[in-house]
Amino acid sequence: MRVVAGEYGGRKLKSLPGDNTRPTTDKIKGAIFNMIGPYFDGGSVLDLYAGSGGLAIEAVSRGMSEAFCVDKNFQAIKIIKENVAITKEEAKFSVIKREANQALKQFAIEETQFDLVLLDPPYAQQKIVSQIEFMEENNLLAKESLIVCETDKTVQLPVEIAGLQQIRQQNYGITSITIYQKSEE
Repeated sequence: MRVVAGEYGGRKLKSLPGDNTRPTTDKIKGAIFNMIGPYFDGGSVLDLYAGSGGLAIEAVSRGMSEAFCVDKNFQAIKIIKENVAITKEEAKFSVIKREANQALKQFAIEETQFDLVLLDPPYAQQKIVSQIEFMEENNLLAKESLIVCETDKTVQLPVEIAGLQQIRQQNYGITSITIYQKSEE
């Protein structure tokens, strides 16, 4: 696993041992960012099920200003911190050990907004629709923000969630990538 492109392009990233996480492959990571970018001019990214932190690191590598990496697993937090250290720009990353919904509630209290949200939950624990609804209801999404959902290809997400429109859906093997965009109000 590595950073595909941008400022940190080519740097090797560590992944979690065992079967508890599914790191996004370099091929899928490249495809995601080609669909939504591929490069950014600032902004905040939330990686709600960060795992190794690879997607958030890729987003910052491609121009996002800051990233919030959330995971509840202690081992994942350790790997994320090691991978963030590889960037030599740790100040751009907030690594948060917390359950996803608790983290969203904290972001709502702090009135944090995100330009890009990456949702790659464990396939058996999908709460994507309710989490997107919560983010929209609690003003966590900046104008024209993008939400990238990585699911099993058998999962059918709605065309619209809380006013966000599905703008792209693509399958890669057993993985499905679905992208939503918040329209201007």
